Amino acid sequence: MGGDGQAPGVVDIHSHVVPAGWPDLSGLGPGPWHWLRVDSAREATIMLGESEFRRITDACWLADTRLADMDADGVDVQVISPTPVFFCYDREPSAAAEVASIFNDLALEIAAQAPDRLLPFCQVPLQDVDAACAELDRAMANGHHGVEIGNHVGDADLDQGGVIAFLQHCAATDVPVFVHPWDMPSSPRMDRWMGQWLVGMPAETHLSILALCLSGAFERLPQSLRIAFAHGGGSFAFWLGRADNAWHQRRDLVGAISEHPPSHYRGRFYVDSVVFEPAALRLLIEVIGSDRVMMGSDYPYPLGERPAGRVMREAGLDPVTEAALLGGNARVFLGPRGNPL
Repeated sequence: MGGDGQAPGVVDIHSHVVPAGWPDLSGLGPGPWHWLRVDSAREATIMLGESEFRRITDACWLADTRLADMDADGVDVQVISPTPVFFCYDREPSAAAEVASIFNDLALEIAAQAPDRLLPFCQVPLQDVDAACAELDRAMANGHHGVEIGNHVGDADLDQGGVIAFLQHCAATDVPVFVHPWDMPSSPRMDRWMGQWLVGMPAETHLSILALCLSGAFERLPQSLRIAFAHGGGSFAFWLGRADNAWHQRRDLVGAISEHPPSHYRGRFYVDSVVFEPAALRLLIEVIGSDRVMMGSDYPYPLGERPAGRVMREAGLDPVTEAALLGGNARVFLGPRGNPL
């Protein structure tokens, strides 16, 4: 735990889980559905019908494995969020709501193995605002600490009416929101060399932040909303100057709705630190702000950072900034529910 034994010292805001006891979902409607193929005592494969999606290990569901890695990396507390492939935003709302409730209840069982160190974030059927709010309220009452959502629902971005209503509900109920890219476009060009993950994910997150800035959504959302974006906010920080320039030079196309240029809204959201290079992290801090970046690892997947926090510790930050990024900012983002420790 942290130095005083009462609050977490190092907080990993970005990790994922997959429950081991995943049930047969075929009764929810036409497939393909997610299921787990058990490959060994410590290995499994997430399947979509008959297709392999991702091979995983017991770090996804077993607290002992996860805690051993956290100890090795010097992490006190870890936020555990759904793996986005389980979101089911393209399903009927009733089926997606059932999947969300199943996932959320099983995630609580994982967190219960180490309740002082694992903070679960739930998922919701974001395609139906009423169902999403209902599942959020149920999950939070049962012990979740926040919610992870995907960055879009079909062609609807985060500035669309239903998503805005959900975010307003999160603000009203004091629930932190973690936005993760998912469902990236596929094409022959993007399917090479993990292009969907290496190019598509940063672009998706960049687009989602721009949507909130340029649509006027931040004017419709209360200042109290605590919302964070994965993977350093994608490519947003590097190209913020280009977006501002477009807002000033082509107000007819870019700035017709928003009251301010994109840079004005930097204090309205958080990002994690999963950028892998000290220089990139220093740029992120300079552009987004040292009070808005939180340590994340994307554990336990291969494209995550290990040891967690390595780049942050190698970036040559002053002690106050490093402490804020390693845990202080996360405590503010998580709010009272994230600090029962």
